[in-house]
Amino acid sequence: MTYLMFAIGLAALFFGGEYLVRGASAIARHFRLSPLVIGLTIVGFGTSAPELLVSVQAALAGQPAIAIGNVIGSNIANVLLILGVSAVIAALMIPVTRLVRDIAFMLGACALMWWMLGDGVISRLEGAVLFGGLITFLGLAFFTGKEESDSSDEPLIEQWKAWAMTIGGLVVLVIGARLLVDSSTQIARTFGISEAVIGLTIVAVGTSLPELATSVIAAWRKQTEIAVGNVIGSNIFNVFGILGVTALITPIPAEARFASVDMPWVMGSALLLTAFAVFLRGIPRIAGAGLLVIYVIYLALIGG
Repeated sequence: MTYLMFAIGLAALFFGGEYLVRGASAIARHFRLSPLVIGLTIVGFGTSAPELLVSVQAALAGQPAIAIGNVIGSNIANVLLILGVSAVIAALMIPVTRLVRDIAFMLGACALMWWMLGDGVISRLEGAVLFGGLITFLGLAFFTGKEESDSSDEPLIEQWKAWAMTIGGLVVLVIGARLLVDSSTQIARTFGISEAVIGLTIVAVGTSLPELATSVIAAWRKQTEIAVGNVIGSNIFNVFGILGVTALITPIPAEARFASVDMPWVMGSALLLTAFAVFLRGIPRIAGAGLLVIYVIYLALIGG
């Protein structure tokens, strides 16, 4: 029964995230936002809704290791797994000048999270600082991301349908998040696996399924800006939004391993993405394969 709950939870996260993204993207297009801004904000944040729900519910349920491990593991999976798979399907090339501000925000968010984890707890005050970073990023993105016209070839969805899809997707995500937290905790206890490792792997990858589906589909359709923007926006939201909101609700105790073992992987993957953007002008297929190899190594190391 536990495994059935886990499977249903994952499916709910995937389909709920899909409808949430489609509805939110249609709303964004109505306001004439560029594909990159849609990827960075509406799509990136929308696909991070599962992580938000899982982390808040885990923290309130007294499972802080899952709450933090979910965010850290998702940021690692976003770059190494999701961009890796997407780049293998189609090279993700994009002018670095369009990404400078957003990559800087991502690196800053990761560095700030690493520093906050150093004292073993993310306080409400630190949560407020993180949430302030989210508001700042959103303001800059929206005010600088307007387009003269809608360049998408996809048919517009009526606004009432877009809002219905967005709200309905969010409801399904809430249900899926609850099932996922409950079942993954039971699985961890059954096999004697620590909640930190479960949060870093099973829950993190499970809640990243909407990002994976979105970026893979975008790569297949040659919508590079949405594929890359989705991951960068999701990583920014994971830190500023998820940890910020969760810490505002309740301070989050942090195991020492997160700062010493896992955060170097978060910063390393973010710096690797930055290096690809600067020196390769994106992620060619061979680089995508390299990201997947690194992710397999990471999983082997933390599971050992």
